[in-house]
Order: sequence, then C-alpha cells, then structure tokens
Amino acid sequence: MGKLYEKLTEDYRFREGLNACINCGTCTAICPAAEFYKYDPRIITDTVQSKNEEAIEELLKGDTIWYCGECMSCVTRCPRKNAPGLIIMALRSLSMDTGLFIHSEKGRQQYALSLALNNNILNYGYCVYPRTFKYKAHPEYGPVGKWIEDNLDAVHKKVGSNLDGEGPGILRKIPDEDLRELKKIFDATGATTRMDTIEKYSIEKAEEMGMSKEEYLNHIFTTSLKEHHR
Repeated sequence: MGKLYEKLTEDYRFREGLNACINCGTCTAICPAAEFYKYDPRIITDTVQSKNEEAIEELLKGDTIWYCGECMSCVTRCPRKNAPGLIIMALRSLSMDTGLFIHSEKGRQQYALSLALNNNILNYGYCVYPRTFKYKAHPEYGPVGKWIEDNLDAVHKKVGSNLDGEGPGILRKIPDEDLRELKKIFDATGATTRMDTIEKYSIEKAEEMGMSKEEYLNHIFTTSLKEHHR
C-alpha cells in the first residue's frame, strides 16, 4: 500500500490526536470499549507512533479500529493529551478511502451503515426514520417493536409526533428545498464521495464472494463469524 503513515498525517484528527504516547495504558484503563471488546487503544496509539507501514496496514484491514465508541474518555485521562479516539477516526477514514475496510467483518458492516443512515438523511432528513426501521431487520426490537411497526401512524399520533406532517413538530416532513441543501453539504464535504467509495469496494467484495448486492447486505448485517468480545 505504501505511505499510509504519511496519509494519516494529512488528517487533522490524527495531527491533533497524537502527541507522544508513553505507553502508560491509562487510555485502555478508562476505555469503555476495552472492557468488553478485544481492544486496546494504547496498542493502537503505539502502533501508529512507530510509523510501521505493515502494522498500520494491518490496523486498517482489521476489526480493532471499529470497536471504539468515540466517547473520548481517553483524552480526558491521557497525561500527554493524546486522543486515541481521534486517531481511530483518522484510521477509519483511511481504511474506507483505501478500500481496506472490506478485509474485516466489522469493516464490511460500514456499507450497511452508509446505506441506511446516509440515505435516511438524504431522503428524509433524519438518521433514523421510523418507516425504514423494520422489525424484520431488527428482531431484537421484540414483539413490542413489531406491534409499533404494525401500528406506526397511530402510535406516533398518540405520542404527539408529527410523522411526515407539514409544519413544526418531531419527525415532521422535511421540505425538498432543505433536502437539496443537505445533498449539497454531502457533496461539498466529501460525504458523497465517501459513500461512492464504500459502495464501489463493497460491490467488488460482493462479487468476489459470489453474492448479489442484496445477499451481501444481508450477510454483513446478520453474520458474525468472529469472536469480538473478551
């Protein structure tokens, strides 16, 4: 791949997040994700600080960088004011830009997130939109969730939301003019390019696995073949 560390240094989050790691492990001790996942922000920070291209590439290909919740507890405790959470953001960004995210189970799941969340924002103006949140895809929602889906309009009327309604109110219909402004923001900030990049590499991976787009989406959304927790 080559020059991965150099590419990382172009990301302002990386420049702000890495000062000089002294390997004390305070970030790992305070990290909520490290309590449950096979995740150690100290090791990640030390790895990128080493500038070892092969090790950085392994991070970009692996599941580890996707465990972080970006809560930033790490930066509040680090004696050298490093921010492993910002470093993780930069690593995730580079992993998606280079297509290396498709090599890991958690990385591949970014395709499902990109389609669901970004399309909700662009089409409806909301990250989570009730009419696209389906019980079939989220059985953990339980029987109450299934009942809510079957009675969606009545439920939202009962709780006082303005689902798809005109005028003010929670979950109101976002005017087309505002949705067009959102699309311009996506275009100007690189979000549209990021979505296209994720789509490109994901479709290539689906073809490699002998799956259609729909089969691939279902696979990455429902399959967990690795043990990610401690």
